[in-house]
Amino acid sequence: KILLTFLAGIASIAVSFVIFTVTADRILLVLGGLIFAASLVLGLAGCAMDDPASSGSQGGNGSTGKREVNVCSWGEYIDTDLITEFEKATGIKVNYTTAESNEALYAKLAGANYDVIVPSDYMISQLIEEGKLAELNYDNIPNFSKIDDRFKNLSYDPENKYTVPYTWGTVGIIYNSTMVDEPITSWDAMFDTKYAGNVLMFNNSRDALGIALMDLGYSVNTDSKEELQQAYDLLAEAKANGVYQGFVMDEVFQKMEQGNAAICAYYAGDYLTMLENNPDLKFVVPEEGSNWFVDAMCVLKDAQHKEEAEEWINFMCSTDACLRNMDTIWYASPNAEALEQYPEYYEETYGEPLDMDLYAIMAPSQTVLNNCEAYLVRPLETRTLYNDLWTSLGIQS
Repeated sequence: KILLTFLAGIASIAVSFVIFTVTADRILLVLGGLIFAASLVLGLAGCAMDDPASSGSQGGNGSTGKREVNVCSWGEYIDTDLITEFEKATGIKVNYTTAESNEALYAKLAGANYDVIVPSDYMISQLIEEGKLAELNYDNIPNFSKIDDRFKNLSYDPENKYTVPYTWGTVGIIYNSTMVDEPITSWDAMFDTKYAGNVLMFNNSRDALGIALMDLGYSVNTDSKEELQQAYDLLAEAKANGVYQGFVMDEVFQKMEQGNAAICAYYAGDYLTMLENNPDLKFVVPEEGSNWFVDAMCVLKDAQHKEEAEEWINFMCSTDACLRNMDTIWYASPNAEALEQYPEYYEETYGEPLDMDLYAIMAPSQTVLNNCEAYLVRPLETRTLYNDLWTSLGIQS
């Protein structure tokens, strides 16, 4: 508007000057040039006003740009048809990206403009501690009422200000029953030279050191330098002895499904996905206990599309979305209705009863959970020690 007003003023002055000083045909020539210039500026201004890159795309934050939401979650962690349906229902464009671990997600935050992220419990605590998460307006998330009370007010968000649970489950050992001598029951298998070259370990410090701690009988939440050093030594010795074929995250699917490795530690939900492609695979929560986790949806404090983010969260914790997600990714939902209805939903969808032994792996009983620990955020000194030990182990993330 400023440009157009300025141009109009210039044109007026020029026309007045021409009328008083030049001949009629020269007037026409000058006026033609002015009209052309005005048209050019109008066109450029119009282009600038229509270009989302120049006007911004803040959606619910007051811009006229197209509404969108930027989501970062884990790989293999959503029924992708839900993304399309959300976009059609709301007109909100979903830009969906993935990270392989909580640590990788945390590292990405420095250079990305995410609105919604889906970290695990201990990382959520750290992000709250660092002031990186926005408090949610639960009036915009009415489906939060469908979340089972046992997944609310947990240690990572005790006042339920910042999060809506997305999935939950356990970590265990997945093994190929045709490639081991006997059923595996202990974390010992993750360090046994008998399986040298056939074991896959987590490629993140919290899980890898946590498994070593559990094998040694220690809490996964210890701050003891001596206990963490022992856990490191156990991992380092196994690595030096060639026990590990590799330290992996999403690569585990291909390796276990195709029989390229015999043993790995991974998540129960992902085991059920692998089982569809390799029926020889088994899953066990080791006798020493394990980690049980909750992954939750959060909005970053500097999110540029907070309203859209809350719409996305509300959609994803609806009963229908939770049922379909459970059926696709095999992770248990915290939605109480979905948990109760899933066996019936499965039978209606596939025309056969759900294998309740598999359902017990996806949604384990409270008895199993009582033998597991959730990761809690550790003090900065302990987190620094984790990073130093991981660096010393020489793993390429």
